[in-house]
Amino acid sequence: MENKEEKPHEEHLHPHAHKPIEDNYPKHKADPGPSPQAVKEKDINGAAIVLRWIIPLLVIALLIYWLFFK
Repeated sequence: MENKEEKPHEEHLHPHAHKPIEDNYPKHKADPGPSPQAVKEKDINGAAIVLRWIIPLLVIALLIYWLFFK
């Protein structure tokens, strides 16, 4: 005899797991995943590259200031 009970979705097992791209919004209206446009959009003016260089330089500069001038 088949078990017709719904199996739990992965998001219930792992609450911090990424949700799949939404393809049926009315079905998941209460808790939808990201839209395809949001996932596939190019990051033209992203700040990650700049922040990857600025933050370590600021930390090193502040560490030098703290060690030698305090």
